[in-house]
This record gives sequence, C-alpha cells and structure tokens, in this order.
Amino acid sequence: MGITKTTYFTDEQNELAILTKAMGHPARIAIIQHLIKVNSCICGDIVNELPLAQPTVSQHLKELKNAGLIKGNFEGNAICYCLDENGFNKIKHFFQHINSYLENQKNQCC
Repeated sequence: MGITKTTYFTDEQNELAILTKAMGHPARIAIIQHLIKVNSCICGDIVNELPLAQPTVSQHLKELKNAGLIKGNFEGNAICYCLDENGFNKIKHFFQHINSYLENQKNQCC
C-alpha cells in the first residue's frame, strides 16, 4: 500500500475530507436524515428505519461517529445517537465559503 499524501494538505483540508467522505454513502445520509427527524435515537430504532442489518447500521454509525458527525451517549445497555454540531458547523462553513464565491462570480468562469 502506498504512503498517504495527507501530510501535504492542511489540517482543515484533511478534516473536511474525512467529514465529507463519511457522508459519501446513502445509508449514512439516511441515518443523518433520520437523526434530524427524531433528534436522537438508539441503533435499534435506526435499524427499523433502514433496509440494512444491525451490524451494517452499527458500522455506518461507527464511521459517522469517528468522523465527528454524530455522537453517542450510553442509555442503559444502548447508545443514544444524535448529530454532532461541531462536525456539521465545519461542513457548513466550507459550503458557505463556496456559495459566497459562486455568488460573487456570477458565471464569469471560462
């Protein structure tokens, strides 16, 4: 396997890449949308919403949590998941910057 090139990029660029990569799967988008709808829930509730097996949902939750897009707190035997505002704020600022650029360009590209 090749050596990673992430050292050539800023911490912000690497962090945004991790955040957006974690969102790059339709099941994870569905999980995020479900959490928006219900505010917080346990894995079993998410499994009931998606056409995926529990281990698959757990793996997607793990990826979202590792990226910083969701957080989980123990409630008895289960973990209650909700969105992590910090991760989404970073994405929001990135896309606001792009949007501001596009508004100022007014289709002046090429």
